[in-house]
Amino acid sequence: PRQPAKTLWYDRPHYVFLEFCVEDSRDVQVSIEEQRLVFSCRNADGVQFYNEIELYARVNSKDSQEKRSDRSITCFVRKWKEKVAWPRITKENIKPAWLSVDFDNWRDWEGDEEVERAMVEQYAEV
Repeated sequence: PRQPAKTLWYDRPHYVFLEFCVEDSRDVQVSIEEQRLVFSCRNADGVQFYNEIELYARVNSKDSQEKRSDRSITCFVRKWKEKVAWPRITKENIKPAWLSVDFDNWRDWEGDEEVERAMVEQYAEV
C-alpha cells in the first residue's frame, strides 16, 4: 500500500517550490509535466510514497529540478508565466490533507528575486 508524502509548498516569482517530507528516501522519481507533477519514492522501512498533483498553472518542465536530502526531496518547478502569483498549488480549489503551505518560506515577493536566485543556485551546486 502506498501513501502520500507530507508535502510543503511555497511560491516565488519564477519558481514554485515543493518539499516532499520523506526521511532516508530511496528510488526517488519525480516526473514534471506541463501541468502535473508526480512524485514517488520509498523510505528506509520500504514504505511506498506517491503524490500526484495537477498543478495550478503551466510550468516549464525542462527548467525544473529536484534535490534530495536526508530529510526530504525539494522540487523547484519553473513557472511558465513568471511573476504571476499562485494562490494555491493545485489546479482545483481543494486542499488535500497531506499538502500545506510552508509558512517559514512564504513571504512577500518584494525584493525577493535575488533571494530566489541564490536559493536556486545553492540547490543547483549540490
